[in-house]
Amino acid sequence: MTKIGNSLKNLYLSEIKTDIVNISDYPKDIIREKDILTLPKPVQRYFRYCGYIGKVKMVNAKTEWKDIDFKTAQNKKWMRLGCLQYNSVSEPTRIVYLQNKILGIFPFEARDKYQDGKGNMLIKLLNLFTIADAKGVEMDKSGLVTVLSEISIIPTYALQDYIKWETVDNNNAKATLTYNDITVGGTFNFSDKGEMNSFYTENRYFAEKDGTYKNIPWSIVIDNYVEKDGMKFPSRLKVMWHLKDGDFEYFKGKISNIEYNVME
Repeated sequence: MTKIGNSLKNLYLSEIKTDIVNISDYPKDIIREKDILTLPKPVQRYFRYCGYIGKVKMVNAKTEWKDIDFKTAQNKKWMRLGCLQYNSVSEPTRIVYLQNKILGIFPFEARDKYQDGKGNMLIKLLNLFTIADAKGVEMDKSGLVTVLSEISIIPTYALQDYIKWETVDNNNAKATLTYNDITVGGTFNFSDKGEMNSFYTENRYFAEKDGTYKNIPWSIVIDNYVEKDGMKFPSRLKVMWHLKDGDFEYFKGKISNIEYNVME
């Protein structure tokens, strides 16, 4: 284990600040009907149902989570986490800060990100010791496909040139995201009225106990839509791996607030 002195929350905040500076002059146009006409019908329905037409395009988002439960393994107990998240769209970017106190005493922090074409999971204990610093092509792919899955959080991802769409049927659409010479993809499911229900991919990597990675099907389920400023967004989400011996649900939480076009 390697000693490092700074809190991961400070790192998280500095990485966000750097990204905001880079996008401060990004144009903020209105989402119009013409912007969604080339998207698959269920995706168009989603934009209309959620009230995004006529709203300012989201260049970034800060998401506040509450009541997050997390498991490190199938046979482990749920642990409660605090979570803050940032996404931006000019380049696919996702930065997440997680924290907890083990046994109610020992500070535990994690910063999970995809930024500048690279994925990284950094975990520290007691604000001093690095117990994980995962990098590499598997993290790059996993981080990129996680960005894709979060169209439910920041819908203007769906309008970016780096994402290509394909219609499956009236309730499903495939999306492919290519960035930094890596391509990932997955399928979104939508209700008849326009809610995004889930996302499924086979392009994410599961970390084995021996430190190797295995390509395992992965999905998120989203529901409980709420309305703010004339727009709907899902307030509840759960995430799972689809292992050979059954589904492993390892994350579940509620979104308490999303703030778009944050410039500080």
